[in-house]
Parts: sequence; structure tokens; C-alpha cells
Amino acid sequence: MGDKIKHKKRDNVVDKLYSTLKNSKGLTITELVNKTKLTRSAVRTALAKLDGGDKVIIRKIGMAKVYLINGRKRI
Repeated sequence: MGDKIKHKKRDNVVDKLYSTLKNSKGLTITELVNKTKLTRSAVRTALAKLDGGDKVIIRKIGMAKVYLINGRKRI
């Protein structure tokens, strides 16, 4: 039963991050932490999950990484 609760929380974090990114033109991890009020660790974990699912694009701009929603349709 504890695993189901953990998965549900993790999915809520991913959903919150996805909707925040969807309503922006790209955000850094620090901006995502400030907007979502999540911990940096939770944001990194959710971004890794979204990146693995090919739902985000990561752009390196200098030292920063900017995360954007991947607008491409998967075939």
C-alpha cells in the first residue's frame, strides 16, 4: 500500500512540473523550484522522468539548462 502512495505522489509531482513547463517558454531548475515550491531533488527526479519519456527538451545556454516541453508528436 505504501508503494501506491509513493507512486501517486511522484506522478503528482511530474504532472505539476509538466503543467508548469507547458505554461512557459522554458525554465531552469531554479525557476521551476521557485514556481512549484517543490524541492530541487523532487524537480530533478521529475525532470529525469519527463526526459526519459521524451516529453521535455533540454537546451544548454551557457552554464544553465533550460527545460521546454517537447512539441514533437511521437510516431
